[in-house]
Amino acid sequence: MKKPKTLTLIPNNVTEIILESISDGVFTVDHEWRIMSFNRAAEQITGIPRAEAIGRHCWEVFRSNMCEDACALKRTMKEGTSLTNTSTYIVNSDKKRIPITVSTAPLKSKNGEVLGGVETFRDHSLVEALRKRLDGRFQIGDIVSRSDTMHEMLAILPMVAESGSTVLLEGETGTGKELVARAIHDASPRKNKPFVAINCSALPDTLLESELFGYKSGAFTNAVKDKPGYFAVTKGGTILLDEIGDTSAAFQVKLLRVLEEQAFVPLGAVEKVKSDVRVIAATNKILSDLVANGKFRQDLFYRINVVRMPLPALRERKEDIPLLIDHFIEKMNMMRGKAISGVDTEALQILMCHDYPGNIRELENIIEHAFVLCNSGPIQARHLPSGYATQVLRANQQDTLTHTLNSTESIAIMNALKRNGFNRLAAARELGMHKSTLFRKIKRLGIMLPETDGRSKP
Repeated sequence: MKKPKTLTLIPNNVTEIILESISDGVFTVDHEWRIMSFNRAAEQITGIPRAEAIGRHCWEVFRSNMCEDACALKRTMKEGTSLTNTSTYIVNSDKKRIPITVSTAPLKSKNGEVLGGVETFRDHSLVEALRKRLDGRFQIGDIVSRSDTMHEMLAILPMVAESGSTVLLEGETGTGKELVARAIHDASPRKNKPFVAINCSALPDTLLESELFGYKSGAFTNAVKDKPGYFAVTKGGTILLDEIGDTSAAFQVKLLRVLEEQAFVPLGAVEKVKSDVRVIAATNKILSDLVANGKFRQDLFYRINVVRMPLPALRERKEDIPLLIDHFIEKMNMMRGKAISGVDTEALQILMCHDYPGNIRELENIIEHAFVLCNSGPIQARHLPSGYATQVLRANQQDTLTHTLNSTESIAIMNALKRNGFNRLAAARELGMHKSTLFRKIKRLGIMLPETDGRSKP
């Protein structure tokens, strides 16, 4: 019986086949930090073809938060030691942030001469997504929250988006009404058509009407040619009418007619134009109160109040403050090319104690201000705007903060327990903590539980 033939490969081919087959990205650099090799997994993770990567400086390809002052490969080549499982992130060709772990080693010749460095990196996007689920983090677009109130609203958002119905968003200034409107548009069948946001309170009636419905040549002085309005140019898309509660009674009548007839008449025209636009209305007022006081038309209110989505103020969802801070830091790190690592304890205490009359927009502005003054490391109290940085956390403020944090933690734990039928092991798993840690927190916070633990369902 003949022995089966064995395939003999030269060592270089074996190494190349292995490097091309593994799921980890691998690349090498010379002493000038120019990429010399780039395997297939590196192409897939970064989205950059090998031909474009080879010959370029590694920081031009990876755009990592480590590239500025904490490069693992730089340390390896300087000290001649290997490093393993360093966490960082890169920005791929689609400008998406990819969490990775890296391991580095010197690249040596047979006689021990250091030729450069080699780095392997692993995509941890799935692990990061799972971690966010365990943290109770809910995200749609730029909206992030672990608040139960927000979860309830965001859970129905896909159904609202699909319905095509008129939506009324109510919430204080800065609560993210435009973000929710954009999320509804992006999740709807109209997502490939335009989205336009109009601030109704910023324009007088005549200008607002001409902006929305357009005008014909000669409709008024200086109207020398036809101009289409947003209802025409946004055909098939979505229009957000922000601050609709500030519009006049005369404009409300015209808007009601457009919504009911699905048609509009440009200024100076006599014929109606069919409208194919979804309208989302937003206001920082309570429209039902305005209706009761005769300041808003009841028939228009019923027309736009098909689906009402109230957005809570930030002071009512303080458990989201640390999450929003992380979200803004992550976004601004990418925009500014910085590597800010978070906020320190004192700065977080100050930010948690504030009531945010400007809501999420105010918090984002605070973080943006801190980015101007902070170049690396965590944001500290001295980096906050003067009105915040000079706050002194007196004893009663500390008590208030402790009470707020404890209340927030209690609410999060109780909600997780309820969602899991008071199965403490399942709740601990959802919260991303060990069951013994959850038991200690329940005892410390004085949370009252039913006698059964929910592991056995009837």
